[in-house]
Amino acid sequence: MYRVSSFVPRFAQALLGGALVATLWVNLHPASYYDSIEWRLLDLELPGWLAPLPFSLTPMNLVSDGLMALFLFSIGKELWEALTLEHGALRGRQAILPVGMTLGGMIGAALVWITVGSLIETAEEAGFATGWQVPLGSDVVLCYLVGRAIFPRGHLALHLLLLLAIATDILALLIAGLTHPDVSLRLAWLSLPVVAALAVWQLFGRAPPAGASETHRRAREGLLPYVLAGLLSWIGVAASGLPPALGLLPVIPAIAHADRSFGLFAEVEELLHDPLNRLAHALAWPLTAILFLFGLTRGGVDLSAFTPTTLTTLAALWLGRPLGMLILGLGLIAALGLRLPQGVSLRDILRVALILGMGFTVPVLALDSALPGGAMQEAARLGLAISLVAGALAFLTRPRAPGTDA
Repeated sequence: MYRVSSFVPRFAQALLGGALVATLWVNLHPASYYDSIEWRLLDLELPGWLAPLPFSLTPMNLVSDGLMALFLFSIGKELWEALTLEHGALRGRQAILPVGMTLGGMIGAALVWITVGSLIETAEEAGFATGWQVPLGSDVVLCYLVGRAIFPRGHLALHLLLLLAIATDILALLIAGLTHPDVSLRLAWLSLPVVAALAVWQLFGRAPPAGASETHRRAREGLLPYVLAGLLSWIGVAASGLPPALGLLPVIPAIAHADRSFGLFAEVEELLHDPLNRLAHALAWPLTAILFLFGLTRGGVDLSAFTPTTLTTLAALWLGRPLGMLILGLGLIAALGLRLPQGVSLRDILRVALILGMGFTVPVLALDSALPGGAMQEAARLGLAISLVAGALAFLTRPRAPGTDA
């Protein structure tokens, strides 16, 4: 397998750095922290057909709803290539294990959240199954940071880990949006990203016909049309009520791209000149800053916020997700008479499941829509932070033979 880009661990370090600063700040001076991230930069009274409620632009939603769309675009590009391009990791029968583990992990996390929450939850504002969307997501960059310390360079299990984390995060955020109470009222807005994607594909994204002029070929390689289509797509997704962070995903299939996949976040793709890879590479350094800002605005953990919601979060991530992944993923392999991917052992699968017991970026994005504000959100955020200990536990299971970085 190809070497993973060095930007991925930098993303993880930036995220952790921002979250560490935010956690120190919120515990030393909580009032100034919340005043800063919720400072109203702009108050807007938008028409009811565009947004049903008044909108305030704050540093927190600027990062979460706006800038994080660029991060979701980056990981969405990898998932799209895995699904569609030659040598993609989700083509054919090799998709059975990742799909089974992804769905199993999400189902297991949701079921354990509902079960444990119904037994121990004490918050007055909590109802049956309140917040079940929170533990569905994982964290691509933090899981990779742990995985590369456990698996040798190029090990297929490391790429399986990345694939599972990417698929889990995108699907989890989509589910969180679709289960939001207001989303069904404004789905007509999704016609805007569909039209934008189809138009940019028709005019620029599809392969040029035989005998096309050099001017036409050069126009296809320009980035501005895709940027404008992305902006329209983001507006449509945000207005529909879905998480705005998903706003750039609809245009990914419309962007001219290479013919084959070189692997998830493959470093060699930095040398490719198709528009999709050029856009992804141009985002590498900005995403480092964006993930730091996300950690700073959404990663502040109140260490005194421990409640039963914290235990529910940990149970869902540490028990529900790994068990669901193993039961459904390995169950499908056994039922269909398939074998594990060459070079991946059952012990490797167990390590992958343990690492994916970490949850932070996407679960934090889901907190606002899944849980009532205040104590439950902060308790769940504390649980998400504690869940990162799963990475340390997985590190203790690494093979004795030293491996090199991916």
